[in-house]
Amino acid sequence: MVDAQGMKSQGEIEAAVCDVISRFQQEYMGRGPRDIHTRLIDNKLFVHLQGVLTPVEQRLIESHRNGNGNGKGKGNGNGKGNGNGSGSGNGTGTGTGSGDGDGSGDGDGRGAELLKQLRSYLVLTGRPLLESMIGDVTGMKPVSVHHEFSTVTGEEVIVFTLAAAPNMRDRKRK
Repeated sequence: MVDAQGMKSQGEIEAAVCDVISRFQQEYMGRGPRDIHTRLIDNKLFVHLQGVLTPVEQRLIESHRNGNGNGKGKGNGNGKGNGNGSGSGNGTGTGTGSGDGDGSGDGDGRGAELLKQLRSYLVLTGRPLLESMIGDVTGMKPVSVHHEFSTVTGEEVIVFTLAAAPNMRDRKRK
């Protein structure tokens, strides 16, 4: 058993988790988070990351959100008819015309969907290392890991359930 001198405080554990998760993000995802916060509650470890998107990921999401690529936006066809141009361009009437839309629209969401799949896959393949790092910091083996990523906000949340609450030094009382 570790004595009180060798134990970490809750704040020290949370700070160490932030460090290892940031390192994992840098090595596996290509970029560390802009901001990271961790909360340890009993045997649950909540990690909230912000600013995790790389510039390439941001462009992928923005291009599909704005209707570029395979996006479906609104535009006016030049001439009469159905316009099929870049980005978007559906005219109305009969005959044919060339689409010349403004490129804005809803996008098809494929870029965001693919990015979520990729990030989930990377966390899955790196899970043994992630669990080992968390186990070393907390002194408890993670029994489950839950991961969610938002392409809208660029936030990521990872929740670890540990085998038991970590042994910690009591908080100093004022």
